[in-house]
Amino acid sequence: MADTALQLGIVGAYMVVALAVGVVAYRLTDRTAEDYYLASRTLGTVVLLFTTFATLLSAFTFFGGPNLAFSAGPEWILVMGLMDGIIFAVLWYVLGYKQWLVGKRHGYVTLGEMLGDRFGSTALRVVVAAVSLFWLFPYVMLQQKGAGQAIVGLTDGAVPFWVGAGGITLFMVLYVALSGMRGVAWTDTIQGLFMLSIIWVAVAWVLSAVGGAGEATAALAVDQPAFLGLGGGLYTPQYIISTAVSIAFGVTMFPQINQRFFAAGSKKVLKRTFALWPVLVVLLFVPAFMLGAWAAGLGVTVPEGGNVIPAVLGAYTPTWFAALVIAGAMAAMMSSSDSMLLSGSSYLTRDLYRPLTGRDDASDEATDRREALLARVGVVVFATLSFVSSLYTPGTLVQIGDTAFSGFAQLTVPVALALYWQRTTRSGMYAGVVGSQVFYGLHVFPVVATIGGLLGLDVALPATYMGWTPGVVGILVGLVLTVAVSLVTAPAATENRTAYSVSGIDSD
Repeated sequence: MADTALQLGIVGAYMVVALAVGVVAYRLTDRTAEDYYLASRTLGTVVLLFTTFATLLSAFTFFGGPNLAFSAGPEWILVMGLMDGIIFAVLWYVLGYKQWLVGKRHGYVTLGEMLGDRFGSTALRVVVAAVSLFWLFPYVMLQQKGAGQAIVGLTDGAVPFWVGAGGITLFMVLYVALSGMRGVAWTDTIQGLFMLSIIWVAVAWVLSAVGGAGEATAALAVDQPAFLGLGGGLYTPQYIISTAVSIAFGVTMFPQINQRFFAAGSKKVLKRTFALWPVLVVLLFVPAFMLGAWAAGLGVTVPEGGNVIPAVLGAYTPTWFAALVIAGAMAAMMSSSDSMLLSGSSYLTRDLYRPLTGRDDASDEATDRREALLARVGVVVFATLSFVSSLYTPGTLVQIGDTAFSGFAQLTVPVALALYWQRTTRSGMYAGVVGSQVFYGLHVFPVVATIGGLLGLDVALPATYMGWTPGVVGILVGLVLTVAVSLVTAPAATENRTAYSVSGIDSD
């Protein structure tokens, strides 16, 4: 009982500190949409780097990834630590830089606003927002599921799953209701530094207890020799490449990440952050995933439905330190979820509420208050629904995260073509966005098998295409459809081909 109280006290104290930072930032935030959602486009290198870093670090980083390394070997580092980090860094500069330029020129806050203006289409704006919110739902649920599992593991079941997940959800709703992008970014910077430091201390502590990295690796070689050779685990080259591409492309279209492209203070900030990104990713994923792999050789027992990180820490470190690392995991989940809920509210109010109610150009005080209230209500409803779903969703953290990553990834190629290829038409965008989503959705949801069953047929779509996942094949489908339809259709009269003009912008 005393250990449980200590563990919960450490996690609770950390959450109070994070909330205090958010409250201070809230008091300094202007009551404008641009400042609330984008911190008035003033984020510097350190804050932009660490807010993006902390926002991407989630339940998957501390639990899903190490669990996969524990069961199938450390090759996942190639996906998250190397390939994904480099691919996303390139996309960050290629797409992020152009988005920053046009966002600075035209005042865009969301991806839907940018595309809707370029193609003169409210419907396209709504479709992009709806798709984004649809895939955001399972990823918010992933954080809540991870939080519940973390509390269960930390307290050895004394605190049930629903209490842990519900408590973190309630905290996130409160935090987002108080703090805008400025508060989120400041808190993320502190959380990112804390997470990076604590995982290295955790690895050093465990390795010291077992005799060093050499001893831990030797034990792994005896118990799981296949883990030490490339291709020896459960991974194939097609799976590794497909996953890396899907994750990097998906991250680029995450609302909470994509909006950070608009928030940079200058071109130099973007250049520095994209260059530093792969280094930061390697510094986190290598120790986290190796700890999961080493645990497989150390005989660590992971309870059914549990996670390897709390288990290995419980075996080799004091109770208070295990609680501190779980607090770091909570930081990862909170820094992801607060940004998701903030971005989700911006998509809800600016891309759905405004155009669908005819208030797109309204800027009076009453409208601002109404939108603010709607955003907060939307956050509460969204967080509550995802929490309830997390209680009944049987999928693992890896499965849930991978589903959302690949769903967002389908947007990347149409958006890239819209930014850089003037020949892209509205019809081409519809074809690319909707077509790739339908293709991927048919593989994720059992629609084909269900319809076949109703007709008395045993039919199903393939799980892979010559080893390539439906997520990466869907990206190619989106490319072909966007280009092909754009080439055979004429631009609509309302399309604004000069919307992405960036001449005259001071980008230094």
